Amino acid sequence: MLSLLKGIRVLDLTTVVLGPYATQILADFGADVIKVEPPTGDVFRSVRPGHSKDLGAGFLNTNRNKRSIGIDLRNDAGQEAFRGLVRQADVVVHNMRPKAARKLGVDFDTVKRLNPQIVYCFAAGFAHGSEREDDPAYDDTIQAAAGLAYLNSNADGEPRFVPTILADKVGGLHLALAVLAALASPARGSRPLCIEAPMFESLVSFLMVEQLAGRTFDPPLGGIGYARLLPAHRKPFRTKDGYISLLPYTAQHWSRFLRLVGRDDLCSDPRVTDSVERSRNVGMLSAIIEEFTPHRTTDEWIALLREHDIPHARVNRIEDLLDDPELGVADMITRFEHPTEGTLLSVRSPFNVVGEEAPLEDKCAPALGADTSEVLREAGFDEAAIARLLEQGGVYGPQPQEMVAK
Repeated sequence: MLSLLKGIRVLDLTTVVLGPYATQILADFGADVIKVEPPTGDVFRSVRPGHSKDLGAGFLNTNRNKRSIGIDLRNDAGQEAFRGLVRQADVVVHNMRPKAARKLGVDFDTVKRLNPQIVYCFAAGFAHGSEREDDPAYDDTIQAAAGLAYLNSNADGEPRFVPTILADKVGGLHLALAVLAALASPARGSRPLCIEAPMFESLVSFLMVEQLAGRTFDPPLGGIGYARLLPAHRKPFRTKDGYISLLPYTAQHWSRFLRLVGRDDLCSDPRVTDSVERSRNVGMLSAIIEEFTPHRTTDEWIALLREHDIPHARVNRIEDLLDDPELGVADMITRFEHPTEGTLLSVRSPFNVVGEEAPLEDKCAPALGADTSEVLREAGFDEAAIARLLEQGGVYGPQPQEMVAK
């Protein structure tokens, strides 16, 4: 955990992956992220695998460095507690639909009356004011709506979902950026700021950087879709014992590779030396790679390509990353002892602050309601008030961990 956002308090009303991934980034940067959870907790707590009911792997990996307070926002006493927290907060974040936020009293109009200096950021599925603003949205539905599933179609033209929750994580990155931009804004502190980062529009923006292609121009200079990425020849290439990603990109890269495989005759060919012609003939050039890579092992290719400074990468399986030497040097994957879940592995934040001391040790994802009393004290509630809120069911503290049979 870094200290760049030390002193910033974030009320985190997000759930599942998109929002918690965004607020974990803020927590990794050092913000005090207070996860506000309903009596049943974030629904992602129970997603398997996991030892206990409330601390599944996905939850552990998207909620580190946070504190948890249990608040029932449907309860008057819970609303009292929430209002007290808002007055002390710098940021409120959620990924609810607008109608759900209004129903729970956590909409921007309500929050800004409580704290006129608040930064308020949210990520619904679709843009505020659109016909779909109150439609439910999940990773699969947004991959479909944004064109990603179609873009990832198989050889028979059948759309396929990308096997990672890309829409959630891209949305989470956009939501985190929205918070950081608001915190850096010169207007912060002079008026309440509200920024939305809708999930659908975020993924469309992400994809269209390159996919808008010829339709960038009016009239069009070709169709939509980035030509280099779409043909069947864009793939890892088979070696004698596996696969490798090999990407000569510049004319210099191509010349070095062609000499390596004995195709010096092409080194001065305009299809190699001219960037426009090279782009038009990338299929022909890729076929040359495919012809020659089976002649050597992956390790032999890596040694040669590294020596000649040609972009390449071994095709790793996901499990290979656990022993990847580069990640080991960077201490990206760490092993630690959790107080209830035993020995765990964690993938830390990728950021480092050059020239500063080593980051503080990460805190594991909190148990449901683990920090309720502590957070309420910091918000100005005395012990009698906390006891009353607990008795009235507005807030709740830590619950016994329910273990799941293996």
